[in-house]
Amino acid sequence: MSTEDIPQVVEVERESFPTIWPQTAYRRELQNNLAHYIVITEPSDPAEAAAPASGVWGALRRLVGTPPPAPEHLLGFIGVWMMAGEAHIVTVAVRERYRRMGIGERLLIACIELAMESGQEVVTLEVRKSNDAAQLLYDKYGFERVGLRVRYYTDNNEDAVLMTTPDLASSSYRALFGRLRTEHRARNPDLWQ
Repeated sequence: MSTEDIPQVVEVERESFPTIWPQTAYRRELQNNLAHYIVITEPSDPAEAAAPASGVWGALRRLVGTPPPAPEHLLGFIGVWMMAGEAHIVTVAVRERYRRMGIGERLLIACIELAMESGQEVVTLEVRKSNDAAQLLYDKYGFERVGLRVRYYTDNNEDAVLMTTPDLASSSYRALFGRLRTEHRARNPDLWQ
């Protein structure tokens, strides 16, 4: 993630969560040596960006100097803090119309890869108790339920399920992760370019 991504990150966050971080919080996070934010984007339609605007609206856009569309469209993001032996996922979100397309899973894979490359022992996270879809994805990637944070979410006092992976260096986890990564890449090759 770069500072240029922050406005789109806020848009995705607004679609995904009842309360959102201010843009200043993301600016601070980008200065935090423990924090790592990964975004997944798609290029804007080059034909649309290159096409001249026509009619009254086109003339108005040219007159007021409306900037061209952003070169990339942010689809989702994940934030992780690298702490002593632990990669802790602090946020993950995907634009509503792009959900159930493998993007959240691709972000999770990237996060686990980063944790492995950084020598972390485990990946941890909190997830809303009611978020069954996310819990199923985390289950698939070997996360285990290890605790409950009562009234963790301040917007509605919902409990959070604390989940963690097994030891990332174990041969059994590496085999599971490798298989799932390969399967995801085969199903979603466009997300691996």
